[in-house]
Amino acid sequence: MIELRNVTKTYARAHTHAIKDLSFQVNEGEFIYITGHSGAGKSTVLGLILRRILPTSGKVLVAGHDISQIRQSRIPYLRRKIGMVFQDHRLLKNLSALDNVTFALRAIGESEDLEQRSLAMLRQVGLAHKRKAFPMELSLGEQQRVAIARALVTDPPLLLCDEPTGNLDPDTSWEILELLNDINLRGTTILVATHARDLVDQMRRRTLVLRHGLVIRDDESGGFSL
Repeated sequence: MIELRNVTKTYARAHTHAIKDLSFQVNEGEFIYITGHSGAGKSTVLGLILRRILPTSGKVLVAGHDISQIRQSRIPYLRRKIGMVFQDHRLLKNLSALDNVTFALRAIGESEDLEQRSLAMLRQVGLAHKRKAFPMELSLGEQQRVAIARALVTDPPLLLCDEPTGNLDPDTSWEILELLNDINLRGTTILVATHARDLVDQMRRRTLVLRHGLVIRDDESGGFSL
């Protein structure tokens, strides 16, 4: 599904490599942690897959296509196949939970059964009863669940999560991770960038460990150890 081939990303102004000669593959249906200390390159990897940034050298392939070569007009179509969850959830404060999820469908031009589809997704993340609540009326964990529902309502085969538990307490973090695991079991491929050592060690999945932009460990049995 995803392949990085000898990818380097250099930021010229800082004269630093965010990642260097990075290569790995992600198969359909996998759940993978990308771990490492702050500045290791985790968010850069997700940004490359989402085509928010371009590699300095190397290739980023999604479904067999080199996404750095696709036309600008095709980028929105690529991103429809990728759900994205951020640490700060990025919900629209003036919209209810239901309307935040529906907004994602409207953004890609969908026009049929929007509320029903959005409500079904809120039900999947356990928040149908909070559909009328605004973000400020929800806990941080509930806000993150709405963000996950919004990312999944367009039915993308791939979900990217950038520090999805970074602002949450341990119990809520575990609930979010269990939710992501359930979503993965339904067939969605998931990449989670995180430095949450305890969570990675408790729910073991394939783990890529980065240090200074390099993969220092790719472990099928998982675990955070650096």
